[in-house]
Amino acid sequence: MAEAAMAPQATGKDRWQAIAVLLFGACAIGFSPIFVRLAGQAGVGPAAAGFWRLIVALPVLAVMTRRISGPITQPSRIALIAGVMFALDLGFWHYGIKYTSVTNATVLSNLTPVVVTAFAWIFLKQRPRALFLLAVAVAVGGSWMMAVGKNTGAQPVNAPLGNLLSITTALWYALYMLAIGEGRKRETASTLMFWSSVVGAPLMLAGALLLREQVLPTTLMGLGACLGLGVMHVAGQGSIAWAMGRLPTSTASVVVLVQPVVAAWLGYVLFAEAIGPMQALGAGVALAGVVLAQWASRPRPATARVSA
Repeated sequence: MAEAAMAPQATGKDRWQAIAVLLFGACAIGFSPIFVRLAGQAGVGPAAAGFWRLIVALPVLAVMTRRISGPITQPSRIALIAGVMFALDLGFWHYGIKYTSVTNATVLSNLTPVVVTAFAWIFLKQRPRALFLLAVAVAVGGSWMMAVGKNTGAQPVNAPLGNLLSITTALWYALYMLAIGEGRKRETASTLMFWSSVVGAPLMLAGALLLREQVLPTTLMGLGACLGLGVMHVAGQGSIAWAMGRLPTSTASVVVLVQPVVAAWLGYVLFAEAIGPMQALGAGVALAGVVLAQWASRPRPATARVSA
């Protein structure tokens, strides 16, 4: 996917193409908690699963970076920051998946629009429209309904702990998205993805060893899950990083809320995590918030000047 180092904010047809790529990336990331859960069933620890996700993706990202940007140079500060934030994001989220349901872990970790919108408003001077703030409230409200709705299927190991870890993940993911959004003003998506993975992989391995996790998969299912995490990382996060060079950070953070819907459906199909009526309603409300956010964040039409 060829691109310039600094991609301008997209308008018109290009903007909708960026949104389509962003939606694809969000849906791909929806498979992440499924692979983490499958790897865990094969004995691979949560942090170790994060290590495999990044290390498997690195060779592909290296080839992509060289083809798009030429020889790989030293990482920028923003790429290093993104790597640290992403490692924290993966560590907290994967342990959240271990202790609570796939739906709750994914929904609560995606409450990033609140943090992203507030940060972008205060520090980046990206003032949102009132309608966009309403859209964020609707999307987050739908996510909250999904989290508190009664799960009628398999019960989680320790839901309160898992929910707390997943909520904390939202902070790390918000900081990661903000770092990627800023980095995309100067660097290609593949370069940022490569260096953030280079930084994140050893951090995840160190975490796994400190927590005395099992690192190597012992079954074919575990190996397949670890490989799937790497493929999903390239396709999902790569698409999100590419699209964020063409969309406002606050808009992108709301669009990726489709991820919990995908994860919830997969959790129901694969792990018998049945979705209750409130969770189903919450999914619909969250999607409505996504649609409203896109309507609210559309570029304002230029006002024609009339000469006197």
